Amino acid sequence: MVNDLRTSPPPRLPIEVLISPFVSFAKIEAAGGIVLMASTIAALAWANSDWEASYHAIWNARATIGLGGFALTESRREWINDGLMAVFFFLVGLEIKREVLIGELSSLRRAAFPLIAAIGGAILPALFYLAVGHRSDLKGWAIPMATDIAFVLGVLTILGSRVPVSLKIFVTALAIADDLIAVLVIAIFYTERIHLVSLTLGLAGIVLCLGINWLGVRKPIIYAMIGVFVWYAVLKSGVHATVAGILLGFTVPVRTYIDRDSFLKRSRCLLNRFEGAMGHSSEAHSAIHAMHTQLQMVESPLHRLERYLHPWVSFLIMPLFAFANSGVRILGNVAAAARHPISLGIIVGLSIGKPIGIWLFARLSARCGLASPPAELSWKTLFGGAWLCGLGFTMSLFIATLAFGDETSLSISKIGILAGSLVSGICASLFLLRQRVPQTHTPA
Repeated sequence: MVNDLRTSPPPRLPIEVLISPFVSFAKIEAAGGIVLMASTIAALAWANSDWEASYHAIWNARATIGLGGFALTESRREWINDGLMAVFFFLVGLEIKREVLIGELSSLRRAAFPLIAAIGGAILPALFYLAVGHRSDLKGWAIPMATDIAFVLGVLTILGSRVPVSLKIFVTALAIADDLIAVLVIAIFYTERIHLVSLTLGLAGIVLCLGINWLGVRKPIIYAMIGVFVWYAVLKSGVHATVAGILLGFTVPVRTYIDRDSFLKRSRCLLNRFEGAMGHSSEAHSAIHAMHTQLQMVESPLHRLERYLHPWVSFLIMPLFAFANSGVRILGNVAAAARHPISLGIIVGLSIGKPIGIWLFARLSARCGLASPPAELSWKTLFGGAWLCGLGFTMSLFIATLAFGDETSLSISKIGILAGSLVSGICASLFLLRQRVPQTHTPA
């Protein structure tokens, strides 16, 4: 007896197909956090070995990239911090736009809770730093404001069922809002001189991207070519080049080539063609290739770029940044760093100011009726997540490189970042492990 495919129940999809975009995002970030940690340990081991000089020599070596008469020379560390990190911020721009359009920030009510909490997690760490720091060291006030989402999600993944999914979603939304605040701080407070001609050219490139988006251009290569020009113009303007990355992320189209109804209609026709074709005939292969094209046309350039860039950023760019920037001589400098106002301000800001700021502003927003916390998320668990946000590693390191030009202050700040992030991670993990494991119910 032959089964009629039109009346038989549809096959169960493999679990990979059913994974939500958030789960996929969290898994990549968590795995990337492990690679990031390995890169940091390797850099610290190298910088504290007998080969310390070679570590700094490699990253301080000058490298020139050019085409024809155009050339740009920077150190290898600067190429990573100015160039590759612009790609990281471009991905951040894509993530922010996606969250605003369809994610946790898509409505004022949904966005208010993590956004207000992120504001508190930026203000209080800065105030704690300013309270501890000396007048000559105040340029580092923004260092403890940051949250490293890769490390945070990595720890939450290790904690497993002790952590509810709602906390992971809250922390992710907060970290994205946190990144936006950090970019604004970099653009406003860490720009010393502005060259108006270069800045105008960069902004003109952004406007051009918005214009071709409005005209319906969906080819990522066109945005990439304009993006390189914008990056160079912003780099020469005095504003940090990574700001160009996040602005370009906002211009990438979220609209698709074809709408949902057209996709469904064409796909059904192609499936009928494939069903009627014989085995591996040319007609079957033609239908398969046409369906592949339809899938590309129904996926927005924003989602396609985000899906493509996310593994590269998590497993290459961020670990390379950590490897090039976290190598600091700790042996023999711990005692000096423990008394220095820069490191003390960062440690206190990350491990105390950050969790208190997030939790306090979140609590006030709920009490004043400005926002509603997730019903299944207790305030104790939320405080554990807020404490974990004191893992400011990557973004804190990045801001430190902008804040301090002298090697001594930069090294002291790196030690403070490592210590503050370590204290926050350990304390938050122990706190969350003491929470009651959520009960799961098996459906009847």
